Amino acid sequence: MTEAYQYAVWRVVPDAQRGEAVNVAVVLYCPRLSFLEVRADLSCARVRALAPAADLDAIAAALRHRLDVAAGDGDGVAAMSASDRFGWLVAPASTLVQPGPVHTGLTQDPASTLDALFTRLVG
Repeated sequence: MTEAYQYAVWRVVPDAQRGEAVNVAVVLYCPRLSFLEVRADLSCARVRALAPAADLDAIAAALRHRLDVAAGDGDGVAAMSASDRFGWLVAPASTLVQPGPVHTGLTQDPASTLDALFTRLVG
């Protein structure tokens, strides 16, 4: 059965004044299949190419926090419903890790779709 999903790309913006970004993750939510997952890869070399003085520890911590929220690990936002967590994960809330626009699609296998999106948009 084909189901609707929503996804967004997360971008690291190591220098807000320059506005350049590196795609680091894709978050995909398929409510009817109770699927909310993220594929992520923080390429330190790509970030350093844009901003040699970037604080990689702060970027990694911001990304790790979002990964924990997506997985439902922890209290606060992470304890909310998958729908609410997805809304939080795609809302602009950080200058370091920023979500792109939310897109939609149809899938029979959200995990495979997430892998394909990740390969195309991040890898």
